[in-house]
Amino acid sequence: QVQLQESGPGLVTPSQTLSLTCTVSGDSITTNIYYWGWIRQPPGKGLEWMGAVSYTGTTYYNPSLKSRASISRDTSKNQFTLQLSSVTPEDTAVYYCAAGGGSPISSVLRRASTYDYWGQGTQVTVSS
Repeated sequence: QVQLQESGPGLVTPSQTLSLTCTVSGDSITTNIYYWGWIRQPPGKGLEWMGAVSYTGTTYYNPSLKSRASISRDTSKNQFTLQLSSVTPEDTAVYYCAAGGGSPISSVLRRASTYDYWGQGTQVTVSS
């Protein structure tokens, strides 16, 4: 069974870049089934899909993030990483990494139901 664990700073200063890493165990991030996503939940709001990376390394992003998000992967460490630039207090949220057997279509990848495995989530607060 796939297991995911988020790591990164709990507090980020406005205008800086947030960087979170998801460490995967139980399967390889190159296994030709999975899409690896980042989803967040701001306080009092619903889940927001941020983006995903496929088992081939192709990336997909939520256009609403206006190119602030970047997802990369390190296959040697079985990890994938989210970077979010120019953060503001509105980026305060619980951030989740997740895995699912999706398809290369953004409308599928952005659905929470696409993801079968989730990390426990990590709280990120943007504040000076």
